[in-house]
Amino acid sequence: MKITVFGATGGTGLELLRQGLERAHDVTAVVRDAGRLPADLRDRLDVVETDLMNPEAIAPTVKGRDAVLSALGSRERGPTTVQSAGIGSILAAMRQTGTRRLLMVGAAGLEADAGDGPFTRYVLKPLVIQRLFRHSYADLARAERLLRDSDADWTIVRPARLTDAGRTSSYRTARDLSIRGGLRTTRADTAHCMLELIGDRTSIGHVISVAS
Repeated sequence: MKITVFGATGGTGLELLRQGLERAHDVTAVVRDAGRLPADLRDRLDVVETDLMNPEAIAPTVKGRDAVLSALGSRERGPTTVQSAGIGSILAAMRQTGTRRLLMVGAAGLEADAGDGPFTRYVLKPLVIQRLFRHSYADLARAERLLRDSDADWTIVRPARLTDAGRTSSYRTARDLSIRGGLRTTRADTAHCMLELIGDRTSIGHVISVAS
């Protein structure tokens, strides 16, 4: 399978690269600075150093791919457009090239719903998490709207608080619903879930929550 990963130098992006290679996929990593990729990965990937925000520049990296995976994110606490502008650019490049499948990392804290326990639904998410990450979540919500309004075959994967604890053998998923008690998700589990969903046509047009 041919896949392209954006946000490839972040924690989840690196897991996507490693696990994609373990599955013998043909993996392209789109980065701003190739020097941030671990040396043990660089020689095994097709690495493209370019401007993510330029659809013309990234179009060759998505052309002919079976799937495009976005692990874009921002560490800034202030206003940001990294995810929405990045997804907008990726979608534009995909329209130019006819590429259809796009999976994006979201965040479980973005929405509180019936899948959550009462404390998480009415206190933790709205009063703590969503206020703390209000700027990045506003950007993420814009990115999700762009996906929903597009004609791409999209899937949004929403992990809980991300950790580096490694792969587990029993992570849980839910479709269009939060996971009760799902307080954390390893980056490795998030990547595994995304790679598993590439070929799952039933996940197209849905949000998949994942918790370790």
